[in-house]
Amino acid sequence: MNDDPLVLFMPSGKRGRFPRGTTVLDAARQLGVYVESVCGGRATCGRCQIEVQEGHFAKHKISSSPDHVSPLGAKEVRYAEKRVLPPGRRLSCSATIEGDLVVDVPQDAVINAQIVRKDADTRVIERRPAVHLCYVEVEEPDMHRPLGDLDRLKTALQRDWSFDRIEVDAHLLPQLQAILRQGAWAVTAALHQGADNGIARLIALWPGLKNEAYGLACDIGSTTIAMHLVSLLSGRIVASAGASNPQIRFGEDLMSRVSYVMMNPDGREAMTRAVRQEISKLVQKVADDGSIERSDILDAVFVANPIMHHLFLGIDPTELGGAPFALAVSGAVRLKGDDLKLNLNPGARTYLLPCIAGHVGADAAAVTLSEGPHRQDEMMLIVDVGTNAEIVLGNRNRVVAASSPTGPAFEGAEISSGQRAAPGAIERVRIDRHTLTPRFRVIGSELWSDEPGFPASLGQTGVTGICGSGIIEVVAEMYLAGIISEDGVVNGALADRSSRIVAEGRTFSYVLCETGPRITVTQNDVRAIQLAKAALYAGIRLLMEKQGVKTVDTIRFAGAFGSFIDPQYAMVLGLIPDCDLARVSAVGNAAGTGARMALLNRNHRREIEETVGRIEKIETALEPKFQEHFVHAMALPNKVDPFPKLAEQVQLPPRLMSDATTDETGHARPRRRSREERAARRRQH
Repeated sequence: MNDDPLVLFMPSGKRGRFPRGTTVLDAARQLGVYVESVCGGRATCGRCQIEVQEGHFAKHKISSSPDHVSPLGAKEVRYAEKRVLPPGRRLSCSATIEGDLVVDVPQDAVINAQIVRKDADTRVIERRPAVHLCYVEVEEPDMHRPLGDLDRLKTALQRDWSFDRIEVDAHLLPQLQAILRQGAWAVTAALHQGADNGIARLIALWPGLKNEAYGLACDIGSTTIAMHLVSLLSGRIVASAGASNPQIRFGEDLMSRVSYVMMNPDGREAMTRAVRQEISKLVQKVADDGSIERSDILDAVFVANPIMHHLFLGIDPTELGGAPFALAVSGAVRLKGDDLKLNLNPGARTYLLPCIAGHVGADAAAVTLSEGPHRQDEMMLIVDVGTNAEIVLGNRNRVVAASSPTGPAFEGAEISSGQRAAPGAIERVRIDRHTLTPRFRVIGSELWSDEPGFPASLGQTGVTGICGSGIIEVVAEMYLAGIISEDGVVNGALADRSSRIVAEGRTFSYVLCETGPRITVTQNDVRAIQLAKAALYAGIRLLMEKQGVKTVDTIRFAGAFGSFIDPQYAMVLGLIPDCDLARVSAVGNAAGTGARMALLNRNHRREIEETVGRIEKIETALEPKFQEHFVHAMALPNKVDPFPKLAEQVQLPPRLMSDATTDETGHARPRRRSREERAARRRQH
């Protein structure tokens, strides 16, 4: 029977038996538990802090106590005097195992922490970064042992940190001797392990102890760019910043930017320069907010849709403008920061996640990494709503993905009073079922339009238009109130009942706001939303057929727009399939979270590369059933698909069981099938 103490590390759950006197840090390393250490066990960096739990843990059959580690040693006392060692914390490089232990590795331990300036996703990510800081004491030159300074540095790194194969960046060679002598032969080396080939690359070197290093996680969207500055040693987000993508001046949507490149000889260079300059400004902003130097940034991870991905890398995106939508590069990209003119540390590395397909990019891969459909048994649907919606559906057995051409309607384009989400835009709408009177909320005010003080709360902006979330809600509310039929026709007969229904030529519109600029929802607006949502739903239905499922278990809305979509109204509209509303949620900038995961743990890089290699890409344009699903999805919520879970939460209008409906003038007549429906029926027969 083994009498060695049993040690359990949390939150990883890894356990093992170790002889008494083994340091907790050595035990962690033998089990593959990541505990940060810069100084190599000298108790000077303070990065290896742990907490010993007290009590009997029946599940694990362990009785743990602070008495089961060695008393506070001289090194820890000295560290606590110079810095701060919080109560209950120990330095794992000094504390030795003397009995059974449950050890907690605090993922949020911060030494000399910067202030978090902006709110961001607070998910705790297990740290195993590609960049390691290693403090070593190098032997001084000896005339009797003519070994070069670099070789003696490598020997020290091998001795103290077990790096057997080290290559060196060329920019360090002229500086190396001066740095070693400045540090009195004690230096901190930054080693980068970007691939699983066993080679570590020396990318930076400082005299003495360097106790902090940083990385960037950046999501390059077609509309906005979001960036986080992250401590590579603690995992803490130090600062965050965002900016509009300056490429908007070359074109609002992705295809218009591709067209600009095709029509202008210097178009690609101009857009690449614009996005890199804006990213450089964001780097400076987060560095200033975090009170650090740009030279302290050693690693960066970027995610983007395929066209943004190519333009950032300086690649002509023209091939993505038409079939077969060929990517110049689909796999992960590893470059030096200088290759992208980012002005970071001279040795800084960059990593771009792989793209899934021609119009399903590295941002969708990052969302997949963040939400993890490939790690679970349930069928998860991930939807990133934009001009070109990206859809991922799957579980641990199989994952499929596609893009769907929704167009810019959800972003306010092609809508008579549409605009981007900004102060003054209507974002929430409710319509009284009896009077058909609306009430709404506007970005910039916490009040509803029928509450006292609403006009004053708008300040100088007033009501200027309606943004994407408001468009979804007003069309869904119009359907629930009976203002439009399931086919999306505005009921002109209601004009006698409400002044909100007004004639516009041969069709009718709904007046949403009468004060200030008159904001109406026209028949053409409803049609634009129907076309956009039908394209998205048809893509989802294709993926469900590929998976052989009629329902999904969970739905995640990704992206900035997805954060503001009300799941109930998205389902009423038929934007997404029927699902328990409690299991439909927005995940915010999940692409940014996926970028942080890849930044802080290189195992996640390998995970997403392997996962993307297994994802099946479905090209909706080549699928014969896409048009059929599209025609059915033009109805609200859908002509053929049932929504029983939604009906439990919302009183839906009775479904039309015949072909009788109203025409676009609001008068009843037998409904004439559209050209698409007639073609679909011919295919069925």
